[in-house]
Amino acid sequence: MFGPAIAALAALSILLVGPARATPFFFSTGDTDGRIATASRPDSPGKFEIEAADDFVLTGTTRITSATFTGLVPDNASVTQVVIEIYRVFPSDSDVGRTSGSPTFSTPNVPTRVNSPSDVALDARDSAVAGELAFTTTTLSSFTAPFSVRPGGIHQGTGGTGEVIGNEVEFGVTFVMPLDLPADHYFFVPQVQLDSGDFLWLSAPKPIVSSGTPFAPDLQSWTRDASLDPDWLRVGTDIVGGTTFNAVFSLSGETTSVPEPTTLALLGVALAGLGFSRRRKLH
Repeated sequence: MFGPAIAALAALSILLVGPARATPFFFSTGDTDGRIATASRPDSPGKFEIEAADDFVLTGTTRITSATFTGLVPDNASVTQVVIEIYRVFPSDSDVGRTSGSPTFSTPNVPTRVNSPSDVALDARDSAVAGELAFTTTTLSSFTAPFSVRPGGIHQGTGGTGEVIGNEVEFGVTFVMPLDLPADHYFFVPQVQLDSGDFLWLSAPKPIVSSGTPFAPDLQSWTRDASLDPDWLRVGTDIVGGTTFNAVFSLSGETTSVPEPTTLALLGVALAGLGFSRRRKLH
């Protein structure tokens, strides 16, 4: 007599628990505050790689399908390539043994690796690779940033490389091959290759204001070039000095929600109870 009851309860559990459900995901650091513009480009013939990074947090398994970021592009320059990299937070994906260890994890090149991006990227998408990434550009206005970190200026205590003027351009990215990421703390790194000059990623308010998606801990933006790799410097604290920055970007996609442990536990107890009761009746 318990067979139908167990079957019914099992069917009910499927209805109640069901498959993991996807909910819309959106994150943004808000609009630019215009305080600084930081170079970020892939390596190419005659040009070394530069990476600029800012962080975000995922609270559940998330499929990221699109992104935006905003920066400066010189007059008459054309975009030839866009690369998006995802890093985890140090010490993940990093050689801790090459650092001084706790508490600063410094190296001969940088004062600390605490809260920096990891040594190597977790994942990446490249518009130069078929089926990975597509992008659009929208020119917004002419723009002046009072500070910048340009090629050759990624060193401690330089104060940056001065004022820079360019066209403010918003990049829209579609991940043809979506980024599937588990819950964790990450860094977003956009790189843009131009046929002349350099792309400079614009800063966003820190802390994030209401036009964005505030979260904690909100780490500051970091940067490195090929000569500093695998280490990173803080754009504000280490290079400019006495301040911190975020950078302008947004992410969209779906977060997968799983059944709550209490729901699963209650259903398990109910099924086990019916099974135990059936065994007693048989004996």
